[in-house]
Amino acid sequence: MNSIPTEIHQSAAKSLSQRIDSIDILRAVTMVLMIFVNDFFTLTNIPDWLKHAPRGVDGIGFSDVIFPAFLFIVGLSLPYAIEHRRLKGESTTQILKHVLFRTLALLTMGVFLVNGETINNEASGIKAGTWFPMVCLCFILIWNKYTSKTSALLQSILQYSAILSLLILAFFYRGGDNGDARFEAHWWGILGLIGWAYLASALITVFAKNNGYVLLLGWIFFCAISILNKSDLFPKSDFFQYIPGTIKSGTLVALTMGGVLSSVIFRYFVSKNANLKLIISFILSSIALIILSLITRPYWGLSKLGATPAWLFLCSAITLLALILIYWIVDVLRKGKYFNFIKPAGTDTLLCYLIPYFFYGMYVLTDFKLPEIFTTGGIGLLKSFLFALLCVFITKKLNSSGIRLRI
Repeated sequence: MNSIPTEIHQSAAKSLSQRIDSIDILRAVTMVLMIFVNDFFTLTNIPDWLKHAPRGVDGIGFSDVIFPAFLFIVGLSLPYAIEHRRLKGESTTQILKHVLFRTLALLTMGVFLVNGETINNEASGIKAGTWFPMVCLCFILIWNKYTSKTSALLQSILQYSAILSLLILAFFYRGGDNGDARFEAHWWGILGLIGWAYLASALITVFAKNNGYVLLLGWIFFCAISILNKSDLFPKSDFFQYIPGTIKSGTLVALTMGGVLSSVIFRYFVSKNANLKLIISFILSSIALIILSLITRPYWGLSKLGATPAWLFLCSAITLLALILIYWIVDVLRKGKYFNFIKPAGTDTLLCYLIPYFFYGMYVLTDFKLPEIFTTGGIGLLKSFLFALLCVFITKKLNSSGIRLRI
């Protein structure tokens, strides 16, 4: 790895001129699977191994692998995104401003979506089923990448109207069974957790400037924090109460930093056209991660809800192996066309993630229910998978219409 920092920087312009399709495809596959498993709440009589493992159980289901995979992919994309901004001439200060803005956007969306899960519609005066579509529409209006066809005045009106709408919704929000809970960060939600993990990893990546050793130390540091937390050895000082729980727990940031470190190694071997060395390197790394998972599991178990080190290491290995497979298919064998239909889920992932909320809101508003045959067993699973593909298709059509989210 001693040659990675300098050689990666020298080849950055070349490697960035042609986007690595395999990372976009891996992100797309992960997003399709995320929508798929998130729809399981509408189903009955499906295999337990597909679901999230219950709290306290030593083990994971298929659903428990998707979120960590997405965090890992966030890390894979980070070095490319930051280097791209540097090549455009942006200063470190400008890049840091973008990182903070993006973090704020993810936290904001996460908190609004989380509050929607416990809203008391009667106490809030908000009709059941309307919260999620309203806030998601506001997100789209605020963070849409408007085309030149939209005047600056109209863009400002749409964005500030959406911001005002969110503030009004937050003011009138009441939650809980008794309707006495106010709008607040009960927890950060999936997007918020991604936001905090992104912030910590992005700051390290910005200041590391492609130095592989610094990134490796960053990954080791947060893996160690994860282990210390599970061992009850993390310092109890009052100072640490000001650090967001997602960051000081270590596990989610370690997942993202694993992606960052893998990305640097990935770019190095790709720039050298050393496909065999890349594959061998990642397979050996995956084996090492699986061994770490096996070593740590007897101490703290294997659990997503517990965010255990064994879960961190195993899911990192699985995602790394998935990256190897997709890279071979897409970038080596040049068979990426087979994934063209789902590619919008990898290039406009946020918009694709928001689409289901409009459907679920509509279901509540109209009291729509599918016949039981479509929500049971294998047919139900097929329904959920087709629903995920429908969300990708809608994302593609919205992109074609000029709606594309960028934060």
